[in-house]
Amino acid sequence: MTEWLQLLVSGITLGAIFSLVALGFVTIYRTSKVVNMAQGSFVMLGTLFAYSLLNELGWPFWLSGIVAVLGVILIGVLMFQVILKPMLKAPPAAMILLTIAISLLIENLALLKWGGYGLAVPPFTGEKSLWLGGVAIPPQTLWVVGITAAVLLALYLLNNKTLLGKQMTATATRPAAASLCGISTTLMIIVAFAISAGIGAIGGVSVGSVIPIAFTTGGLIGLNGFVAAILGGWGSSTGAVVGGFTLGILESLFTGIVPAGYKDALAFVLLIVVVYFRPAGLLGTPSVEGEE
Repeated sequence: MTEWLQLLVSGITLGAIFSLVALGFVTIYRTSKVVNMAQGSFVMLGTLFAYSLLNELGWPFWLSGIVAVLGVILIGVLMFQVILKPMLKAPPAAMILLTIAISLLIENLALLKWGGYGLAVPPFTGEKSLWLGGVAIPPQTLWVVGITAAVLLALYLLNNKTLLGKQMTATATRPAAASLCGISTTLMIIVAFAISAGIGAIGGVSVGSVIPIAFTTGGLIGLNGFVAAILGGWGSSTGAVVGGFTLGILESLFTGIVPAGYKDALAFVLLIVVVYFRPAGLLGTPSVEGEE
């Protein structure tokens, strides 16, 4: 029983990571209808930027983390402005392929800069685990879960309680009407990309002490986050978190039955099952919703 509870704790940590990536997918899609398959790269860059600022420049960890997040936000905005903006009217399949190409480009640039080995950043508050009935709970797990909850709350308040959030929703639902009402739809999409990149980078800085991050890690985390977003209900922030924790816990428990190398296959099995039997996801939400 202790072993399964320890796997559950690991699954909660994984679930928080997948939830943050899924929230990034949803944030962009709700405003622009773009499925950004480079979302996992934002997580990778968040960790690796913080690692370089901390170890190569000797900056304090808190400053390294903040600057890393800001740097990834800048990359996300530039990615939209330079590459994606001219292609917004392209078919969805073309946009997906384009973001995959961007992800591969970022991975190869990361390989040139940081090499092929996993790198890590320190935990926020030390490495001494909390023990509960023989189960070790790393403090960073609590941080990651707490950050996920804070991001979800912030997105809820943004989408439902602020004028900016309502303008972003209007851009997604009726872009022509939103433009006629004086809303800059391009600006709203830029804001969505900035928020999404920031969420990914925060996730990278948070989980970099839990999972060593290499140039290929972002792609795998991104695919799991994509599955989590579909599992919970595409377009729903709440569904993204539900899907992320569901996927993370199931993958972790799955390693108690089969070798750990097979756990990632579970995500794609779940993707097939959900798309076939319940394409609306676990929460059954529409693509864009006004309230969570």
